[in-house]
Amino acid sequence: MGACRYRVLHSTLYVYSDTVSSSYGRAYLTPREFPGQRLLDHEVHIDPVPSDRSVGMDVYGNTTLYFHVTAEHLRLEVTGESVVEVEPAPLPDTSPPWEKARPAMAFDKNGPLAVEFALDLNPPEIIPEVAAYAAESFPPGRPVLEAVAELTTRIYTDFTYKSGSTTVSTRVADVFKARTGVCQDFARLGLACLRSQGLAARYVSGYLATTPPPGKKRLVGADATHAWAAVWLPGGSGGDRWIDFDPTNNKFADERYVTLAWGRDYADVPPLRGIIYTDAKKSTITVSVDVAPLEDDPNA
Repeated sequence: MGACRYRVLHSTLYVYSDTVSSSYGRAYLTPREFPGQRLLDHEVHIDPVPSDRSVGMDVYGNTTLYFHVTAEHLRLEVTGESVVEVEPAPLPDTSPPWEKARPAMAFDKNGPLAVEFALDLNPPEIIPEVAAYAAESFPPGRPVLEAVAELTTRIYTDFTYKSGSTTVSTRVADVFKARTGVCQDFARLGLACLRSQGLAARYVSGYLATTPPPGKKRLVGADATHAWAAVWLPGGSGGDRWIDFDPTNNKFADERYVTLAWGRDYADVPPLRGIIYTDAKKSTITVSVDVAPLEDDPNA
């Protein structure tokens, strides 16, 4: 299938029980650009209008927006609006034995290399039970993508998707024990499994197309932010590559996946975080996401 173009609307609304006098925010709402994904248009709307805002780039190359709202407010709405074109590269026909896909180098002048993504987190997520679970898919000499595909299927089969069953702070060990979770949990479990074998894996934040292409079934995670993982493959004729895989839907990523940001873990790339100054005792948050396909119009 050729390139697909999408309009992405990602809105977050906070409502407070008392006045907020000052609000500092940091947002990862700008989709990335890389071979296979082009950002054609983008804007972040903030209401109330911030007195200060700036755009920067983090160590992983993600675009991040900082803002400061100084007007007193009872509600804060942040909306990212983007037009993105996705044209995923086909999977390689072959992949090296997984033992040869372990990264060896550390850093260079261009920033972090794959080895950083092979390290465990702090506090650690690689518990003995997770390492043993992963090892079943990684017998000696097995091609790395074959092993990752089987691991993806096993997580999909062995764990139950249950909305609201976890929070952003839920540990991999707790997900492994309960055998339930949501997309971010299954992505993080996949990361811990691959890292337990010495492989480099990164957390990917993004979206799924709301309406599937003709003949394709609807995927879990549409109409919300989604999360998946990517495994690093060493060079060859095409150079080093990252291959995205989605344990929530038991598949490698295709043209329906819009990449927002990536890092070592969810904590590196939350869509929105911040600090407020208020006496409010209660607040609510409402998040809505829509990823709608656009006609192939260069002026869209």
